[in-house]
Amino acid sequence: MSSENEPAGGGADDAPPEQLALIRETVRRAKTPRAKPRTWRGAALAKERPVARVLVDKGVLHLDRYFDYAVPEELDGEAQPGVRVRVRFGAGRHRVRDGRREGGGLIDGFLVERLAESDYSGPLAALAQVVSPERILDEELLGLVRAVADRYAGSVADVLQLAVPPRNARAEKRPSPQPLPPPAPPEPGSWTRYEQGAAFVTALAAGSAPRAVWNALPGPQWADELARAVTATLASGRGALVVLPDGRAVARVDAALTALLGEGRHAVLTADAGPEKRYAQWLAVRRGAVRAVVGTRAAMFAPVRDLGLVALWDDGDDSHSEPHAPQPHAREVLLLRAAQDRCAFLLGAWSCTVDAAQLVETGWARPLVAAREQVRAAAPLVRTVGDQDLARDEAARAARLPSLAWQVVRDGLRHGPVLVQVPRRGYVPRMACAACRTPARCRHCAGPLEGQESASALRCGWCGREEGDWHCPECGGFRLRAQVVGARRTAEELGRAFPAVPVRTSGREQVLDTVSQAPALVVSTPGAEPVAEGGYTAALLLDGWAMLGRPDLRAGEDALRRWLAAASLVRPQSAGGTVVAIAEPTLRPVQALVRWDPVGHAVRELGERAELGFPPVSRMAAVTGPPEAVAGFLRAVELPGEAEVLGPVPLPVTAEGRPRRVGAPPPGEHWERALVRVPPGRGAALAGALKTAQAARTARTARGSRGSEEAVWVRIDPPDIG
Repeated sequence: MSSENEPAGGGADDAPPEQLALIRETVRRAKTPRAKPRTWRGAALAKERPVARVLVDKGVLHLDRYFDYAVPEELDGEAQPGVRVRVRFGAGRHRVRDGRREGGGLIDGFLVERLAESDYSGPLAALAQVVSPERILDEELLGLVRAVADRYAGSVADVLQLAVPPRNARAEKRPSPQPLPPPAPPEPGSWTRYEQGAAFVTALAAGSAPRAVWNALPGPQWADELARAVTATLASGRGALVVLPDGRAVARVDAALTALLGEGRHAVLTADAGPEKRYAQWLAVRRGAVRAVVGTRAAMFAPVRDLGLVALWDDGDDSHSEPHAPQPHAREVLLLRAAQDRCAFLLGAWSCTVDAAQLVETGWARPLVAAREQVRAAAPLVRTVGDQDLARDEAARAARLPSLAWQVVRDGLRHGPVLVQVPRRGYVPRMACAACRTPARCRHCAGPLEGQESASALRCGWCGREEGDWHCPECGGFRLRAQVVGARRTAEELGRAFPAVPVRTSGREQVLDTVSQAPALVVSTPGAEPVAEGGYTAALLLDGWAMLGRPDLRAGEDALRRWLAAASLVRPQSAGGTVVAIAEPTLRPVQALVRWDPVGHAVRELGERAELGFPPVSRMAAVTGPPEAVAGFLRAVELPGEAEVLGPVPLPVTAEGRPRRVGAPPPGEHWERALVRVPPGRGAALAGALKTAQAARTARTARGSRGSEEAVWVRIDPPDIG
């Protein structure tokens, strides 16, 4: 180092006495013993309420309880009920130093309450850290989470992961906007089309808590009607929560609320918003800055202040069923919230599920329906292929598109777009022998062979192998026909039949939100139908047998729901709107579609299920796993005396390379499923018994006991029971 860079004065020995004294004092203070921040060894405890009761983020059932921790004095101010904390978990009883338990891994948790003393007699570990002073978890949300966990035989920690979004520090530091004063009560608007619609809106504005099952009229007015119900609730000084099946429905209600109330009065909670924006919106609701929430499934736990209304649209949609443990359904969560907060409840849809019909049948909710003349004025004309059509066209029953369908499409394209609903996506999802109708199977794994856009080869839907020279093992034939034709193949066929008309597809790969009112053919899978400006002139509901033929208790109900959702996008009959359903016209769901009577269909379905003892009249649980594990679980569980075990029966084997559904067996493994049902009023006892048995099983597995390592899945109210 050059002399120019050497420090002047030669070092610390030449420093002034005052500077040396300052350095010595700094070193002396630095050597003062301090508590380690992760264990707080030797630190003084809080003088008041030195015990923190913590809910740790461990989703296993045998740890579904609170744990006590010591509160260091330095964390006394921030360690308040509801904040996020970090604690050490898993320390042994013998790892104690200076009166503190040490060891274990750092995990997240929530501080539930502060106590003067613990009921645990041994030494306590200390809180490691208060992650944020923001009080996230209050008694109301904790009570809801506990109720959901008990109903679905799950853990509170698992439900909290669904209820509280992950923390975002930047969103937490920003202040939320100031709350706006309540708006003026809205006019009933199109609610006057329903027999008790105006009275329902007036009751909400007056602060009452009506409960209704709403059978919405076809057309786009449903979003505005939901917005008016929310506005009426806000006018009474209370909050409102609306849960919708997908982002497209959220966008429509969001636009309707903005047009009615303006900006800043409601929050939108969807996964598409991103973690920072979504957490900022959630915090605005938690802090009371926003009193109305519109969102998808995760919004069912939104911490709305002074909740006055919970509303759910289209409860039969699969999106309302949470795939993560303990797999609650949005309808049941909102029912719990309505009972817990004593607020209004609105369950709306174009169709009517059996669960909704039961709410009316038991008197818990009132029907909110329109008179028959209003239904006839709003609904399109629904036609099927009947005996007269068969007399004119002998091939109509076997043809995928009979002459009636072609005629409706041609007439509709003169005035606007035509919707074509196809049950399956893809090109030709399933193939069969043209002579004997034997399904075409892969020679390697027996999976179904599917057609491709290049028709030279078939491909297995399970293992992905191509089959170039298939022949039927039953009759030796080489010709194939489609069992179910997918959306892309349908679009291709219609494009050849109507070469001058544009063909657009909407499905899993690309979901269209809207289409113009120009003539076009719109081919869509169920649930992905775009909204047409001014409505579709016609709609074709193809391959109805594929939807009705599913081996599921809810097949007819679900098919009718999907048909009504598509038909509701068509113009009224007075404007020329026509719907053609390609299905057996004598079947009950088809007749309900023709009469536009989803409520009658649901009531009849409910009566039959009551006679058979099936949900929703009874409560049911599914126990799934390897045969030995399921048998051992059923022997160990102490079921209520009224419980009835159905099965077990084998489940379909998941093929290699296929996506695994929640609760399905791993590829190649053979699992079984048993159904356990109890009569009404015994659902809580069933859930408690299953939760206790599952907790004992997980505890044995955690201790390393042999013979209890195979997984057993328990699901309350399974959506598909065969």
